[in-house]
This record gives sequence, structure tokens and C-alpha cells, in this order.
Amino acid sequence: MAGRLAILCPGQGAQHAGMFDLARLDPGASRLLDDWFADPALGPLLHASVEGEARFANRIAQPSIVAASLAMWTALRPSLPEPALVAGYSIGELTAYGVAGALDAGAAVNLAVERARLMDACLEGGSAQAMVALSGMPNGTVEALLARFGFYAAIVTGDDALVAGGPAARGEALAEAALAAGGRATLLPVAVASHTPLLQGAVAPFADLLAGQRWSGMAFPVLSGISAEPVHDAGKARRDLPRQIAEPIRWKECMDACVENGVTVALELGPGAALARMLQSRHPGIACRSVSEFRSLDGIHSWLQRQLD
Repeated sequence: MAGRLAILCPGQGAQHAGMFDLARLDPGASRLLDDWFADPALGPLLHASVEGEARFANRIAQPSIVAASLAMWTALRPSLPEPALVAGYSIGELTAYGVAGALDAGAAVNLAVERARLMDACLEGGSAQAMVALSGMPNGTVEALLARFGFYAAIVTGDDALVAGGPAARGEALAEAALAAGGRATLLPVAVASHTPLLQGAVAPFADLLAGQRWSGMAFPVLSGISAEPVHDAGKARRDLPRQIAEPIRWKECMDACVENGVTVALELGPGAALARMLQSRHPGIACRSVSEFRSLDGIHSWLQRQLD
């Protein structure tokens, strides 16, 4: 029996100067990137993503990650079998709707610009924000620890692993307390507390933008980050995408949903390979790779063909 493919779309954190290079080996993807880089509004953001540490700023990171992932999808799509589903992590959920054909690729990138702008506006006049990855905490200790430092669960990534968002002034103290309790903690290069109530102000304006956007039918379902349920229509997409800005992402359940939907092979579009590693660790029976692990488009196709046959 032929395998079933899932496409994974990454969030922020792994962007790098060469993240568009592999996609540019395809003429169609290269032309698409040329158009985006030449765009007077979008181009400066994309150029900044490959020219310095500004690539980690929210307003640059979000459109750049969506652009890199959708360019890669453009390069790979013509010779891939139809995926069983697509799942996106944080901003990657917007990418996922571009992959599924519900949004035009250019529209998805421009929506990422607006999403970042609305999220950054939540910082104006308030305290700086941060995100911290926690894992290995003793049972029953996480909720109290987050409440102690004013943090919220933002993305649940495993049985004992999550990403939390809250005030930047208390991020290091939270990390130190987690280490002292016997867990592990990493401060992430993200300056907004995505998927927490601190971003509630961005939800309604982004919903308005999505309501005015042209949507098409989906070629295959997208997993909703806030429910891990397959989304088949634009109406639910327009409801869930704004909510996930200020509500926790159930990524652990999204990974489990891949198994429930019969997925046997997963390909992460990059940049980075965090999603492929997480899924491989949680469900070793699924063959997982990221495009960032290959040096050529032919190498990606060859690996997929072996796994899917």
C-alpha cells in the first residue's frame, strides 16, 4: 500500500541567510521569489531576512518564513503526490493554507506582514514580551511555575514539553526556576508572546483582514492548531486562524492527528528541522525529514519516492 504524506510548515526561530537558496534551484520558485524581493513593500523585509540578525524581528521573520516555505512548496509540488494533510506550527499555519491552495501564495505572504504588524502593535505602550521553551518538569509543577512569573502556556509540544509566553523581564527568572526544579529551559529568539492572552488585541483586526481575503477550495485539509482537527473549508479557517494568535497551539495533538489520519511520511518545508525531529521522536513509525537536510531538489524527491512507494 502506498504511503500517505503530510507536509509540515515551520514557525519562527530557524530562519537563516540561505533559507531561500534550495527553492531557487527551481525556475518557477526562483521567479516567484524574484517578484517578492522586487516588491516595494515586501522586498525590504525579505532582504533584511538574509542580510543580518534583523531576520529574528517579528515583522521580518513572519513574512520571510512564509515566503521561504511557499517557495519551496512551489519547487516541489509538481512532482509530489497529493498530501493527506498539511500542518503548520504558529505562523506556519498561515503557510499551510497557502500549501493547501486556499490562499494564493502572494496573499499568504502579505497576510503574514499584516499579522506581524498587528501582533507587534500589542507591544506598544506595554512591557516587552518573551517566549521560553520548557521540558522535563516534574509532574504538576508547570502551571504553578508559569503563574508565579506571569507566563502562559503557548504551544504544547509534548507530554512534558511546552513553549510559554509572558513578560520579557521575567523570562530569565522563569528559566532559572525551571532549571532549579529539575527541568530544562531555553529562551527563544522571539519578541512577542504568541498564542497567549497578551496578543488578544490582534485577533479581531486579523479576523477582519481574513474576512476580506479571497479564499479558494482546499486541495487537502489543514490541521487547526488550536483544536488539532482537520479544516476543510474557508469558513472554519477564517475563525481559527485569528484565534490561534492568542490561544494555545496543541501541537502535540496535531502530531497525534497525523497518525490518526494514516500519515506514514512527513516532509518539513523549512527553514529548520524542528518539526520533523519532534514528529520523529513522538511517532518513530513516521518517516520524517526536513528539506533543510538535503542539498538538492532531486535528493528530496528521491527520498520521498522511496518512502512513499
